[in-house]
Amino acid sequence: MPKKIRQLIQSLEKAGFINRGGKGSYRNYSHPKGIYITLSGNPGDDAKPYQEKQVREKIEEAKR
Repeated sequence: MPKKIRQLIQSLEKAGFINRGGKGSYRNYSHPKGIYITLSGNPGDDAKPYQEKQVREKIEEAKR
């Protein structure tokens, strides 16, 4: 079962990413280390597999 967009957002915020806003259903997150990611979709939508993978990779990159 895919995760929801809101779960990906929670994971990013827990890892130290900050919401820089966005237009429509897009959200731009940045990390103090200079890492950026854009998520699209409403909070209740199912996340696409590529979105889950991107979030995992960016969180791992921020931990280094």
